[in-house]
Amino acid sequence: MTHLIDSKMMDDYREYMRREEYSEGTVQKYLRDIRAFATWKAECENGGDAMPAGNVVADKEAAAGWKAYLVEEGYAPVTINAMLSSLNSFFSFQGWEECKVKFLKIQRRTFRDQDRELTRAEYKRLLECAGKLDNLRLVLLMETICGTGIRVSEVKYITVEAIKSGRADISLKGKIRTILLPGKLCKKLRDYAKKRKIRSGEIFVTRTGKSLCRRQIWGEMKKLCEKAGVNSSKVFPHNLRHLFARTFYGLSRDIVKLADVLGHSSIETTRIYLISTAKTHARQMERLRLIS
Repeated sequence: MTHLIDSKMMDDYREYMRREEYSEGTVQKYLRDIRAFATWKAECENGGDAMPAGNVVADKEAAAGWKAYLVEEGYAPVTINAMLSSLNSFFSFQGWEECKVKFLKIQRRTFRDQDRELTRAEYKRLLECAGKLDNLRLVLLMETICGTGIRVSEVKYITVEAIKSGRADISLKGKIRTILLPGKLCKKLRDYAKKRKIRSGEIFVTRTGKSLCRRQIWGEMKKLCEKAGVNSSKVFPHNLRHLFARTFYGLSRDIVKLADVLGHSSIETTRIYLISTAKTHARQMERLRLIS
């Protein structure tokens, strides 16, 4: 069975995701992946000339063809599965279950790439660099994400009211979880809010009082890399969350509690955060002393 993708469907799907409280970053990512599929399909139908998504026919064969194309183009398996997840989600929303395709099977990795893991020492250098640049907002923003484990999309819940109570209630996808804010962090944020004359609402805002967007936070962090002597591949907001997770687990050894703190519905997701680097994995293998 074939179906036609048109602009109204995309608009309806966008509104659905927002009603379901998907983060804006997720909404844009899903729509971007669906448009990528539509563009690829249109180019296939017109010998390389793309045409509007409204003229694109979707079916199981097309979805499978796009999957094969992504593999041939050399996309990473995890990236391909993420893109397929976006497309399958759209198909489910439309009721086109027969169009969905299976994900690539990926063996779980036992270690992560060294050049992707931010260390505590590198984190400290980033903070020092931001301080020297007199960017106090960025210093506190990084400390807030790394000190609580929140997502960058959850920064908006760090408010004057939250630091007064020492806790932030975070609402995401219909779920509410409470994050405890360290006393030392609360004091720093109170002083910052007082200095910036922020009397209520969000702490981390632009000069005009608007919320900081993900791209702006990401951009400000990237600017620190060269001066801080940290590989740019390690510097992005979500890696601060990973550093929090590894540090928290190192002290508590309680993955269930960590999953609750991070807001994960599945412990399997939390396990990904705790994968060691190849270097650490190699040291563990050496300690087995099974080679004479």
